[in-house]
Amino acid sequence: MVTDVHRTLMYGGIFMYPGDKKSKSGKLRLLYEGNPMAMLCEVAGGRAICAKGKRVLDVQPKSIHERTPIYLGSTQCVDQLEKHMKDE
Repeated sequence: MVTDVHRTLMYGGIFMYPGDKKSKSGKLRLLYEGNPMAMLCEVAGGRAICAKGKRVLDVQPKSIHERTPIYLGSTQCVDQLEKHMKDE
């Protein structure tokens, strides 16, 4: 994940790790993977949201190993993705 997010920060675009049929709540752990990468992305001027369009850093974990889908990248890309998610 670190190299994927680094590439996204360097060259733009979006990093997505959505939930699927097997893991509806995603596979990345909120406290150890989601939040640190979301913080880096936001400090760099981007955005990071979870599946419901909520800011990842605003999600209150219910357990230490809680998992979440994550979408992070440039503000424009995440805004466009969020628009498409709402349209569905």
